[in-house]
This record gives sequence, C-alpha cells and structure tokens, in this order.
Amino acid sequence: MTAAKVRSSALTGYVELTQSLGSAPDPFMRAAGIDPTSLAMPNTWLPAERVDELLERTALATSCTNFAVKMADGRGVSILGAVGLAAREEPDVRSAIALILRHMRVHNEAIRILLVELNGLASLRIEPAPGMTLGRQSIELVVASLARILSAFLPEGWRPLSTCFVHEEPATLDAHHRAFGPGIAFEQDFNGFVLYSSDLDSVNPLSDPMFQPYARQYLDMLAPPEDASTVGRVREMIEALLPGGNCTAARIARSLGMDRRTLHRHLSQAGENYTSVFDSVRADLARRYVARGDRNLTDIAGELGFSDLSSFSRWFRRQFGTSPTKWAAHQHDVKPV
Repeated sequence: MTAAKVRSSALTGYVELTQSLGSAPDPFMRAAGIDPTSLAMPNTWLPAERVDELLERTALATSCTNFAVKMADGRGVSILGAVGLAAREEPDVRSAIALILRHMRVHNEAIRILLVELNGLASLRIEPAPGMTLGRQSIELVVASLARILSAFLPEGWRPLSTCFVHEEPATLDAHHRAFGPGIAFEQDFNGFVLYSSDLDSVNPLSDPMFQPYARQYLDMLAPPEDASTVGRVREMIEALLPGGNCTAARIARSLGMDRRTLHRHLSQAGENYTSVFDSVRADLARRYVARGDRNLTDIAGELGFSDLSSFSRWFRRQFGTSPTKWAAHQHDVKPV
C-alpha cells in the first residue's frame, strides 16, 4: 500500500507560528524528515506520517499544546487550492461541502471526512484513512481548518454548535474557544463538529453561477473521480446518505442528473441494481465499523440507516451468519499467520 501523502499547503502558517513561539522551525522539520524548502512550493506532496510527526514534535518542544489550532487561524477556502476554487462557486453550502469531501484526497490522503445528518443536526466527522494513525495535532489542525473553511460560507461569527475530540482535554482552551466557540467536548466518540442541517441549506454568498461550470471542469481535469463509473458514484452517495436515513434511488438519481429509469439502466449494464449496490455498501461499512470496535452497536445501527439495534442485529445475522458481537470477537481472535 502506498503511504498517504498531504499537500505542503497543509503546513501554511507553520514557520511563522513556530518563530513566534521563540523557536527555529528548520531543526524540527529536518528531524521529521521534511525538507524546509518544500514549504515554498504549495503543491508539493509530503508523507503524511512525517507531517504528523512534525506537528507533534513542535507542539512538545514549544510547550504549546494548542499549536495546530493556532496554526489554522486565518485559514479560508483558498487553503484547498483547486478544490477550494471549485467549492466557492457551488450554489449552496451543502453542495460546497459535498464537493470538498468528495475531493479531499486531492489535498490530504491521510483523512476521511464523513457528513452524518439526523434529526435536524449534521456532523462532520474526521477519521484517519485506513492504515493511518494520526496524533492530536493533526486531528485538531483538520478540524480547525474545516471549521474555518465552513465559516467562510456562513454569516459572520458563525461557530459550530459543538466541537468534539476523541483525545483528552489540554491544559488551556483559549485557542480552542476562539476557533470553535464555547461548545467543546473531549474524550468523545468522534473528532469533528456538529451544526444545524439548515446551515447546510444556506445560499453560498461566494458563488458566481456563471463561473461554476468552469470551476468544476478545472477541478475534474486536475482530479478525476476515483471511480467515475455510475456504480462507483452510486456507492459514494449511498455511503454519504445512509446515516441520514434519506438514501433512496430517487434521491441519488436526481443528484446524478438522471431519473430512476436511467439510473437503473446504467446499473444494469454493469451487472448491478440499486439494491445490490446498497446491500454491498452497507455490508462493507458494517464489517469496517464492527471490526474497529471503537463505537457501540446502537450508534453503528443508526449510521447504517437502521431504525433500531434489533433491526440491525437481525440484518447482520442474515448477512454474516452470526451476531455482531460474536463476529467482532472472532475477528480479534484471528491471528495473522
């Protein structure tokens, strides 16, 4: 597996902040295996593990536990380069965020961002990509940067309803409160933040409808979808819509600019139908979530679109021949040869 990488633009502000804390950035960068000159070229790819090490090393050496949150101060949509250029031309906040999430790998291969909507609330959840382990500085940098980006589309002074982190609370929270407002909680089930779903329906004040087609065309030239097939696009949309309970063939067809009959024809040509793709995505996610063991089964049931735990358990038993608890225990008992 190729090691995940991140654009050097992710370290925007690193040099200035380190210097303001009374330290020279060069030794930290060289110790982490990063050439300092790479920061002069914003499109250089850097190994994500080295960037993660750099942030942790610098925060420790400067005794600045909120280093990454401070580093994100002042960031905006432009930090994402071509992705940000295309996102700022989307007509509403929801479509702008959806575009960013879909193309985040163009900027950072080490993370996955999930949008989960339920009961009038939306949460943006940041997870390490498969095989990646990220320290608190990398996680806080992504969460703070995403909050800053989202605030560019919303009224001045907007802050998340609540910001959540899996790791423990730092000694001081001044920088966190400036970045996220008062609603901050640590030792939670996910990294990210919660906002009203209605915020996502807001009109994007940055958008120029005349320029939108050109911005999207430019982005597609630089970063074609990982799987441009209809099946691949449907899979991506099912995964995004499952938690909100609004995952229907009709909705996905509309989002793809076609009617249900046309969607069915495209899927049939690939030997699939909507139900087969839906079941495959749900099974893949169930295996991933249950095997990880970092969230309870009730939460997993909700994220997979089930009304309650019992419905999920019955479905899981039909799919895998055993209960989720026994299946997870078996996975942990299996030793690599």
